Amino acid sequence: MKPAHPHCALFIALSFVLTSFLGGASVTADDTLGIGSKAPSIDVEHWIQNGNGFFKPIKTFEKDKVYVIEFWATWCQPCIMSMPHLAELQNQYRGENVQIISISNEDPDEIKQFLTGEAPSKGKGENAKPKTFEEVTSAYSLTTDPDGSVYHDYMAASDQQGIPTAFIVGKDSKVEWIGHPMEMDEPLAQVVKGTWDREAFLKEVEAQKEIDKAFEEITQLATKGKFDEAIALVDEQMKKVKNPALLENLTGFRASLMLSSGKINDEVIAFYRSQMKLMKEDWRSITSFGYSLTDVAQQGGKVGPLARETVEALKPMLDQVDDPRAKPVVYHILARLSAIDKKMDEAISFQEKSVEMSEGQQKARMQEFLDGLTKQKEE
Repeated sequence: MKPAHPHCALFIALSFVLTSFLGGASVTADDTLGIGSKAPSIDVEHWIQNGNGFFKPIKTFEKDKVYVIEFWATWCQPCIMSMPHLAELQNQYRGENVQIISISNEDPDEIKQFLTGEAPSKGKGENAKPKTFEEVTSAYSLTTDPDGSVYHDYMAASDQQGIPTAFIVGKDSKVEWIGHPMEMDEPLAQVVKGTWDREAFLKEVEAQKEIDKAFEEITQLATKGKFDEAIALVDEQMKKVKNPALLENLTGFRASLMLSSGKINDEVIAFYRSQMKLMKEDWRSITSFGYSLTDVAQQGGKVGPLARETVEALKPMLDQVDDPRAKPVVYHILARLSAIDKKMDEAISFQEKSVEMSEGQQKARMQEFLDGLTKQKEE
């Protein structure tokens, strides 16, 4: 977990708010393909799943039908996590002239091999029957287009930067919405009902473009260590934003900049306390946040009571760390946080566990840190 950048803490801290703020794929309105554009025909080479025979391969979009064109890959974990939800949506709208078409650009044999694997279970209890990816995706149209023509016409043409990304094509064969498939429930429902306001969404897209540009400038300033200027730009954006959800995320963004610059205050502490409550069932997120705190402290910043509170939040979750490679790292982060809090006996105890669980070069590094803690205590 070596910092890749002198301001690594910034990017780790921002991850808690940027994920919800940007929501996956960005959307632009003035590229070759945008909201209100006529949806290009799709020339998909391989149709692997067809909704258990319910759907047929298509190239052009029929009037009064709604389509979801979603881009995915077997190596994309967020794509995989979206699969059960896509299946639920397809089953929900089956018979209502809605067809979900997921498109990869991988080799068909690679896709078929992937489908034999066991999908993450949504069931509860020991009796929950595991399903393969083939079973999970059987509800909708799963395809692959190795020549990348459809990807070019949709993803590249609309300047989308990552997958999964979904395009809703409305009843007039025009693009109604672009975004992460896990966020399309309400837009899809409105498009199907005929109540979707395309123009209103286009205005949101334009507003998002302005915010995206501002965030690029803010990030550049923060990367150069110009946190005061970055925070001032966030304050300026907060005055312009009317959407409560965006305002909330901007508040979080500001708190993350304050934390990364070591400017701890009641506002920052309150924000991250609320974040830790949301992360209480996720040891990975709390460990990542703990690491960001140690990085801030290492650069001379203050983290206040957050170091102790992160230790107290993470300690009860140690039994949940099921990855043997991650466990020594978690103990190491706990040791660093305890040292920040001047709890040297506790820090040494955590680090001893880290050394015990480590191997090879990692063990040597962990022992070196333990020796440093012991020396620090003696001084």
